[in-house]
Amino acid sequence: MFRSIGWIRIVVDSAIAVVFFYVTAFTSSYEPFMNPEFAPLIAAIMSLALAIRRLTPALSLAVAWIGAIVQMLLLLSPLPTNIAIFGVLYVTAAYGSRLVMWLGAISSALGAIAIGAYMFIVAGVPDGVLSMSLVAFFGFALSWTGGALVRALRRARENRAAQEAAEAVAQAEHERGRIARDMHDVVAHSLAVVVAQANGARYAAKADPQIALDTLATISQTAGSALADVRMLLAQLRHREAEGPQPTIADLEPLFAQIRAAGVPLKVDIDPAPRGDVPASVQLAVYRILQEALTNALRHRSGGSVDVTMSWYPGSVSVEIVNAAATERNSARDGLGHGIIGMRERAALVGGSLDIDPADGRFRVRARIPWEGTE
Repeated sequence: MFRSIGWIRIVVDSAIAVVFFYVTAFTSSYEPFMNPEFAPLIAAIMSLALAIRRLTPALSLAVAWIGAIVQMLLLLSPLPTNIAIFGVLYVTAAYGSRLVMWLGAISSALGAIAIGAYMFIVAGVPDGVLSMSLVAFFGFALSWTGGALVRALRRARENRAAQEAAEAVAQAEHERGRIARDMHDVVAHSLAVVVAQANGARYAAKADPQIALDTLATISQTAGSALADVRMLLAQLRHREAEGPQPTIADLEPLFAQIRAAGVPLKVDIDPAPRGDVPASVQLAVYRILQEALTNALRHRSGGSVDVTMSWYPGSVSVEIVNAAATERNSARDGLGHGIIGMRERAALVGGSLDIDPADGRFRVRARIPWEGTE
């Protein structure tokens, strides 16, 4: 019934109503048919409807109807105070509930009919009754339509704000998903390298302490790099604007070096070579897919080699990683894990595709990533 409009609007509307009552009740000249002493009463009722129009459109409409009915019962002619009806009809459409809005529309038609009937029956003015009703209806309808337009504009702004809020939430979810994938890639790869190096150092320490020292240096370097990446990702979670540099295809060689240093025989074949117009998003996807696939190969290796083939074409890149030592059990398990899901998502985000083939004791990952709308 009552809207929350704030004390300032209530005071402003009340002040307008007081001024309106004074002007229409005491400074206007009337030519009533009879009972002119009741004109201030009608002005008071209409001023009340005007004062509460934004606070409670439904009650304001009811008060306006009461004033109009009392005016007709007292056989008063149309008064200057009746212009308050236009303001009441406006707010019913602009701020009222759906029911109140349509009650305002019905009131516009009924009010115009009532004016014509009143002038014909009571005032005895048969000439121009139809035109008078049409003019009244046009004025009422125009006020109501203006309010309806304001209502539509307000709803459009609210819908646009809701859409922007939903897009912001979706963007935040996408960003959290991206950071989660990056965190998984960094931590899983680095820990796999560290574990492999630590196991190798444990067996080699007795035979050659220098190998153990070199392995510890590799572990330190890998852990330090992973720690820096994790700190960067956590900073992005705390401060969204803190975007750090993302890996590119220029960082692939250090990645291959880490895998080789962990004891994995790695063969890399790049033909054709990458072009200079590869988008950053494609470079990041290629790096993360290779990182995850090589991490899986490192985790499940048993002495076999890993073959990496990349072919850079105008508008697309093809990547294939074959782990010759992966068992079918490990391949099937990885195919259901977060790593494979992450690789699929990486490829899908840039419009590419990724296929997994764990058959015949070999684990094969194929990725195809186009860009610029070409294949």
